[in-house]
Amino acid sequence: METKSARLTVLVDPVKKEVFEKLCHAQDLTPSQVVRQLIREYLAQHGVTYKTQSSVGARRRGKDSAQ
Repeated sequence: METKSARLTVLVDPVKKEVFEKLCHAQDLTPSQVVRQLIREYLAQHGVTYKTQSSVGARRRGKDSAQ
C-alpha cells in the first residue's frame, strides 16, 4: 500500500454522493477505499503501470542494507 496520500477533489451530484456513501457503508467500505480500487482497476484496464511509494522505499532500503 502507498505510504503517502495525495488529495483528489471530485465534484459529484449530491444525490449520487449520498447513494454511493450508503452503498459503501453497507459493504463495510469507505468511499476512499472504493475510489482507490476504481482508480487501480482503470489504470490496469488501460495497461498503465506505476510504482507505489512503498515499493520505491523498499528498494531503497534493500540497496542501503546491501552496502
